[in-house]
Amino acid sequence: MLEEKNDNLQEADGKLEIEISDSTQDNTIETSGSETATENTISHDEVELENTAETPETAHQTALDAITNSNAEESEDETLKERHDIPMQDYDTFSLDALVDELKKLINIDKVMSVKDHIEEIKKSFLLQYNHLIEEKKEEFNASKQDPNEEFEYHSPLKSKFDEYYNVFREKRNAHFKNLQTNLKSNLENRLAIVEELKELINPQENIKDTLKHFNDLRERWKNAGAIPKDKYNHVWNNYHFHVENFYDYLHLDREARDLDFKYNLEQKQKIIARVEELVNETDISKSFRELQDLHRIWKEDIGPVSKEHRDAIWNKFSELTKKIHDKREVLFESQRANEQKNLEVKKEIIAKIEVLGTEKVNSHSQWLIQIQKVEALRNEFFAAGKVPSEVNEQTWAAFKTAVRNFNSFKNSFYKDIKKDQNDNLNKKMALVAKAKELQESTDFGATTPIMKQIQEEWKQIGHVPKKYSDKIWKEFKDACNHYFDKLKEHKSEENVDEVAAFDNKKAYLDILRAYQLTGDHKTDLDAIKAHIETWKGYGKVPFSRRHIEGKFNKILDALFEKLSLSKKETEMIRFSNRIDSLSDSNDTRKLDNEKIFLMRKIEEVRNEIFQLENNIQFFANTKNAKKENSIVLEVRKNIAIHKESLEVWKDKLKQLRNLNQE
Repeated sequence: MLEEKNDNLQEADGKLEIEISDSTQDNTIETSGSETATENTISHDEVELENTAETPETAHQTALDAITNSNAEESEDETLKERHDIPMQDYDTFSLDALVDELKKLINIDKVMSVKDHIEEIKKSFLLQYNHLIEEKKEEFNASKQDPNEEFEYHSPLKSKFDEYYNVFREKRNAHFKNLQTNLKSNLENRLAIVEELKELINPQENIKDTLKHFNDLRERWKNAGAIPKDKYNHVWNNYHFHVENFYDYLHLDREARDLDFKYNLEQKQKIIARVEELVNETDISKSFRELQDLHRIWKEDIGPVSKEHRDAIWNKFSELTKKIHDKREVLFESQRANEQKNLEVKKEIIAKIEVLGTEKVNSHSQWLIQIQKVEALRNEFFAAGKVPSEVNEQTWAAFKTAVRNFNSFKNSFYKDIKKDQNDNLNKKMALVAKAKELQESTDFGATTPIMKQIQEEWKQIGHVPKKYSDKIWKEFKDACNHYFDKLKEHKSEENVDEVAAFDNKKAYLDILRAYQLTGDHKTDLDAIKAHIETWKGYGKVPFSRRHIEGKFNKILDALFEKLSLSKKETEMIRFSNRIDSLSDSNDTRKLDNEKIFLMRKIEEVRNEIFQLENNIQFFANTKNAKKENSIVLEVRKNIAIHKESLEVWKDKLKQLRNLNQE
């Protein structure tokens, strides 16, 4: 196909038309290098040509620029076209888990640049939420830490997964860029070289047939030259067409052939316009804009110029339809911005509710749990509300973080007091742990067992400790107690055999003791009874369930003591001595201590009784008939004597018990 020297290729790109005169040989632009050539040839900000005029499509410049910029970007990397096939979702409404899952899905798509924008949006949404989470965790840590030198650390498996997936994308993207940049650079150099060769075709010395063959070869090479950097796209394309038109001007080609070419190009552009008219009524605005983008690319890159009489009209029609679709797209954007404004209002209401919760004073853990649940629900609503206008996004996010931070500070002030109590409880429980560990190897089971039971009761009475220590100290305490009581159980199992044997021996000895007869000699019989007591004690303890045998033994002793006609005091002391020896042999220090306390109380009671009786005697001594004591006074004196005798017995018992403790 032939191309007209003055076609509106620049107009299709939203550029000003460049008018070229017929005498192109005299007006050819001279350049010293391929890069310089492109800059000097069509940079309309720096070069002004005569007869340059502003065309009607200038009014539609914004719409055309939107098409041009998109085409330039996708011309650089054709995989970018496929990004439109993947819906761009409102990732701000996704949870952290959902964002990671979406990222994992997208990185498995082979054409990495088709998902680039989606992944970057996911990254932005993820980091926004994750950094907020880290701030909250850090505030909780600072509010609860005990050691001022302890550093904040937080590990999130979710963040590790996100980093892993994003690194896969980044490596694929970098490899793609590296390969792409190499090709873009090579293709650019190739296209600029073609432009240089086009310039050299204008040579009157060469055969026109050979020149035309060379020209067609250059056009074919240009068609297959490949993508170039997007920032060079319009510049290089316009420069190429400039020199193509320049070459046509130089040739003064056959008018009939050019008319056929113009007619064909006109038909193709009319078909494009017909399709764009259909796209104006398309309900899917994004889809129609993407197809319009492709039609602009075909108009510019694949179809040549039309005759001058149709040029302005057909371009104006195409430009007007482009503007209509662009306007509908803007209406769509306005609708989206309206939704963003609604989202903003929703988020402001959520922030206001959190601010109120940050001032409501509650006084119990259960109430605070309710408040925390409310804030968590509001936080989820905030993230689910969707995007807000970009110009207030940071401001809205900052207000949200401040509201949540203030709530957390308010909450932490309550829990600081609780933590103080919990730390006190921790110190108490740690002391019990130390005591349990100290006693866990003890073999003095009689003395240690009551203590171990007591500290277990104390443990139950102590309240909560900080959660981070709770499991650890409970395990230490439980292990120490279990260790001791396991040893006690083993010890009792060993003792049971000996206790059963002791019971059998004592049972047999009772028959011997029952048959024993006194000789009549007081000293001999007393020594014999004491020997029986020692023999009995020598058999050792009996099982707890069979302790009744001790009562039978004491009854036999009582009968023998009565036959000996011992004084009450002697009988009491022998019985007491026997009982105390039994307690001493059993290593039951608790019972010995209780016995000591009992004796001291009895002594105090008898003393008080004697004191009261002597006061009563004094009262009678001061009466008129004091010289003549009546029967009541005599009875009181008798009671005093009995109590004094009893007091001596209690004192002797206490003395004997204290001597036992000293031994």
